[in-house]
Amino acid sequence: MTEERTSLWGGRFAGGPAEALARLSVSVQFDWRLAPYDIAASRAHARVLAAAGLLDPDELGRMLAALDDLEAACASGEFRPTVDDEDVHTALERGLLERLGALGGKLRAGRSRNDQVATDLRMYLRDHARGVAGRLVELADALVEQAERHVDTPAPGMTHVQHAQPVSFGHWLLAHVQPLLRDLDRLRDWDARAAISPLGSGALAGSSLPLDPAAVAHELGFRAPAPNSMDAVADRDFVAEFLFVTALIGVHLSRLGEEVVLWTSTEFGWAELDDAFATGSSIMPQKKNADIAELARGKSGRLVGGLVAVLTMLKGLPLTYDRDMQEDKEPAFDAVDTLQLLLPALAGMISTMTVRVDRLVAAAPVGFSLATEVADWLVRRGVPFRDAHEITGRLVALCAARECELEDVTDDDLKTVSEHLDPSVREVLSVRSALAARTTFGSTGPGPVAEQLATVQHRLDSWREWAIETVVPR
Repeated sequence: MTEERTSLWGGRFAGGPAEALARLSVSVQFDWRLAPYDIAASRAHARVLAAAGLLDPDELGRMLAALDDLEAACASGEFRPTVDDEDVHTALERGLLERLGALGGKLRAGRSRNDQVATDLRMYLRDHARGVAGRLVELADALVEQAERHVDTPAPGMTHVQHAQPVSFGHWLLAHVQPLLRDLDRLRDWDARAAISPLGSGALAGSSLPLDPAAVAHELGFRAPAPNSMDAVADRDFVAEFLFVTALIGVHLSRLGEEVVLWTSTEFGWAELDDAFATGSSIMPQKKNADIAELARGKSGRLVGGLVAVLTMLKGLPLTYDRDMQEDKEPAFDAVDTLQLLLPALAGMISTMTVRVDRLVAAAPVGFSLATEVADWLVRRGVPFRDAHEITGRLVALCAARECELEDVTDDDLKTVSEHLDPSVREVLSVRSALAARTTFGSTGPGPVAEQLATVQHRLDSWREWAIETVVPR
């Protein structure tokens, strides 16, 4: 067993780094989670070294056995990084040297930490993107299950947080599923671009050794090796793009959270959270707080912040690798951790939420939300919409002055407002008729909502398969 401090550099230096430099440079406290991916990449690299004649069959066998043993020791916690390990690569080389002695040092031939870390981080994010996708599907499932129960539940649809037109509450819930489906699409689109292997690019110029980057890429689940070695080690588009996707997921979760906060407030009273997914007050015994929804709003800030941090770090970097790029990992890891923590809580909150149908039904027609039905009724009778809008506006003004609803006006009132209005307009002055009239694709009527449900469920089924797909060899 070696007793010397392991370092991947230093031959030209007369002494070790100053403590301040060492403390600033160290990253193993956060990049240790890349260990399984680094070991998988080391296996692939060992095989191409053997294919190039740089390891004989016995050496390859011993190398692979040692990597397997090291992986098991890392997983069990038997092997851990120490305060002297600069990063995950240094720690793992120490572990390999402890098992193989000088033979362990042969693995470093033809590769650099520059292409190693770029490869490891791609593998990690591709793996965990599928985990995030699985959690998104769970939240979408919870919204879909609630939507199925409320296809025929009317609600006051809003613009500007003002009553606008009646909608199906199921339609409203499905409106939150659609951005999640787009997020899932973005994750898969991102994955296609991230599936390029940097390993074999070395520090920046490739290698003079007869290695096979394509074989490494194939073994590690990538679709191809990087076409330019300089770009391969300099590229962090895959991190920035991943953080954009997670930031946008955060924004979507924040908007859902804000609506739940409104729905569960005393002023709205449209929904009640299950006790298991709400909190209380330390001073006010009556409180039931939507903390999960509020944390969804709050945590969107750190997801957006991670994206901004990485974009700002990258914007002025010359090619190729610069140490600034050490700052790419913590925001990426934090985005994964944040969503893995937040999404199950949101899914549980939504799936156990009780919708107050009686209050939604009562609120649906309030605020003259059927006014557009009157205007459309006039249009069907040949009145230009510009005139229909004016006529309906005058009818609303009359009702507002009298503090009554549209259906409360008399026949004489209708004639007073416009010669085009007559008692038959009452046939459209119900929430049910307003919803039933919405028959076009994507609208809020029972038929289109049922079609949307079927489509959404089919799409989610396909995402379930992608979310459990294995792309990184174990």
